[in-house]
Amino acid sequence: MRKIIHCDCDSFYASVEMRDDPSLRDLPVAVGGSPDSRGVVATCNYAARAFGVHSAMPMSQAKRACPGLVIVGTNMEKYRHESARILAIFKDFTSLIEPLSLDEAFLDVSNCTEAQGSATRIAQEIRQRVREEIGITLSAGIAPNKFLAKIASDWNKPDGQFTITPDAIPDFMRTLPVTKIFGVGSVTANKMRNMGLLTCLDLQQLSLAELTGQFGKFGARLYQLCRGEDNREVSSERIRKSVSTERTFSSDLPDLDACLKSLVPLYADLERRVEKARCEHLIKSRTLKLRFQGFHTTTVSEAGYRLDQDVYQQMLARAWERGRIPVRLLGLGVQLKTENPSEQIELFDDPTP
Repeated sequence: MRKIIHCDCDSFYASVEMRDDPSLRDLPVAVGGSPDSRGVVATCNYAARAFGVHSAMPMSQAKRACPGLVIVGTNMEKYRHESARILAIFKDFTSLIEPLSLDEAFLDVSNCTEAQGSATRIAQEIRQRVREEIGITLSAGIAPNKFLAKIASDWNKPDGQFTITPDAIPDFMRTLPVTKIFGVGSVTANKMRNMGLLTCLDLQQLSLAELTGQFGKFGARLYQLCRGEDNREVSSERIRKSVSTERTFSSDLPDLDACLKSLVPLYADLERRVEKARCEHLIKSRTLKLRFQGFHTTTVSEAGYRLDQDVYQQMLARAWERGRIPVRLLGLGVQLKTENPSEQIELFDDPTP
């Protein structure tokens, strides 16, 4: 039986900024771009969340929801530095660490001898060290697998932890809302609600055949997850599945010609990212995303094994025809083959736009 800890820093960017500027501690704070240039909220503290502010919200909308919101620009260099310090703390307990982002990671402590081998006590020690050495708080979830550990880390946020023991799994899963299952988005959740499927216990009443019939391949995964089953290992090396870049424009692009002109520098950035990731030989398809005025988003994908600006221009023309109204965001990307596990790619893109 594995012992997995999911560590998740509380409002990481905002917490670092409040640590460095104590005058912000009692104020609603959002880290991100300017509301005057279509910036978005990267993260916000809990005081801001009380007003309905959340990550990925347009900063102008966040400001309307919380007029007293203090906006702090992002400082990725500082956040990466603090992330590395937190990772060093994790490494004092285990080498089996799977980072998910700068502020969260899975840890497999099954063979750890610290704290008498207790995953719950190890999580407590990690949280205490992050508080004392980094000056921010971290929440943790402890469980026999990654799926449950991630759910548990959100149970007592902020600055808390929650343990799901093996014998507690059946009772825990019975009342767990289906919306807590990773991969159940708004569309799937609405379908489940219309079917009367509100909890994992409801899902457990359906056979594997019934779930796959209703939800395709995801149905097989649902059959396992609704029972708290997850056999994925904590992997310290992750294989990249895609590379992408996008830009939100300060002023809407009025027509297709303007979009085509803006595609050129974006394509150059995608080329740079693919070259840096050393993954050109793994390309299996090209993708393009267009977000129109009013936030309606459309995507186009096309199979292919190499970057080709002409192909992206053709995809852009097809996407444009779906709206034919001003465009606020344009994104380009590639999907990668993952069948060769020996080809390990760096986890993170260069965030520089």
